[in-house]
Amino acid sequence: MPLSFCIVDDDASARRMLQHIIEDSGLGEVTGTAASGQEGISLILSETPDIVLMDLLMPDQDGIETILSLQAQGCRSKFVMISQIENGDMVSRAYKSGIEFFIRKPINKIEVESVLYKVNERYAMGRYLDEIKLTLGKLEGLQFGLPQLPPGKRTVKEIVQPILMNMGMISENGSRDIITIMELAVAEGQSGSLPPLKELYELTAAKYRPVPAEAAKEVKAIEQRLRRALAAGLTSLASIGLTDYGNPKFEHYAPLYFDFEEVRLKMKEIEQGRDSGKVKVNIKKFLQVLHLEVLEGLGR
Repeated sequence: MPLSFCIVDDDASARRMLQHIIEDSGLGEVTGTAASGQEGISLILSETPDIVLMDLLMPDQDGIETILSLQAQGCRSKFVMISQIENGDMVSRAYKSGIEFFIRKPINKIEVESVLYKVNERYAMGRYLDEIKLTLGKLEGLQFGLPQLPPGKRTVKEIVQPILMNMGMISENGSRDIITIMELAVAEGQSGSLPPLKELYELTAAKYRPVPAEAAKEVKAIEQRLRRALAAGLTSLASIGLTDYGNPKFEHYAPLYFDFEEVRLKMKEIEQGRDSGKVKVNIKKFLQVLHLEVLEGLGR
């Protein structure tokens, strides 16, 4: 998934295995690893990852002490504890320190993926609820004539992730590409308009693959990942609409981001229990709408 991770574990093989699972499964990107608690503190305060995988037992200080130290210094990352120990008191202490879940050693790929999907969903939902609270605060201020506080400085990633989650595509590999494209579009689009898709694909590919020959191959891969991600989003919204046509997510996102005729065709397929495998998506329309929402979220 497109969230950022740091791994703190004194076992080098465990660090490598966790990094491979995270990145190969499309859960996100690992922005750094550390072999001790103190090294982990420096890394995490520097990288400010969304999620930290923290070993419980380390030579210099245990994972609980490390987490508490980070929180005392203002760290707002989500923590997942890794441990061979299943002592009830230790587990209780870990949860009191604010961890989200436990992952048991020896590391199991299926368990890691399952736990981290849940953490990612919880993280994205937290961002979504923060947006709702911000909106309600603005409405309350307007209703009672209260002065509005300036919104907190938000990043493109923080704006895009809840939108992708609401459309059911946050777990797709292409969601990382969408976020990167929006970041580049905001940086490159001086006039406030979305740069041409070809230019955005090339810029994104160059960011992933600095070597020109490799970047050229990556352009096609990016477009394919985007099509798969958008197809997943369209299918998810069609499923929601079939169950509850008045669902706010369906009413807002389906006609805004997609060609609604394609959404209706997909709803019909799902209703009839068939899957043609043919989902038409308009990448340009999707990115243009998302770009406008990002600019609005950034106050531009």
